[in-house]
Amino acid sequence: MRIIGLTGSIGMGKSTTAAMFRDLGIPVYDADAAVHDLYDQGGAAVEPVGEAFPGVVKDGRVDREELRKRVLGQPDELKRLNAIVHPLVGRDRVGFFKAAEEQGADMVVLDVPLLYETGGDANVEAVVVVSAPPEMQRERVLARPGMTPERLDAILAQQMADAEKRARAHYVVDTGRGLEAAREQVAAIVADLRNAKAP
Repeated sequence: MRIIGLTGSIGMGKSTTAAMFRDLGIPVYDADAAVHDLYDQGGAAVEPVGEAFPGVVKDGRVDREELRKRVLGQPDELKRLNAIVHPLVGRDRVGFFKAAEEQGADMVVLDVPLLYETGGDANVEAVVVVSAPPEMQRERVLARPGMTPERLDAILAQQMADAEKRARAHYVVDTGRGLEAAREQVAAIVADLRNAKAP
């Protein structure tokens, strides 16, 4: 089973692109959704995150906004959080692989926003980077509720530059040319991967 990494900076259209892979019948592991589940009531991250960051657990779940305020622009705090969350996500991902294999999938996609930043690219066969022009990215992100230019800049400061991601990628999906063009690019990538010999 081939393991493909899907990544891209905030506002590049990664979630939409992930849905295009799903539409082609390819199982997609959504790392962000996994973290949401870990932070929710009964989630495995609630207790350890609450102990490491007192006051961020409210009503039995991690208050993501409060946690974000604690780690944004604080590399050491972010590192401490990642040391708790990444192993839990890894365990969850193992279950996803098992289910995909049982379904007979020939390929899976790991949708991981910080794939390069966390070294996750070492664990995949190929990386697909989702990209768009910077002005389009900014417009998309600033349209989100509660987003400010300052917050966007702080998020981008923690992410690898788009140009570097594109340079390192095996494939790039340009979402700046519209949905249909992106859909065609995804279909071509899947066809190419299926035609290529497995390593």
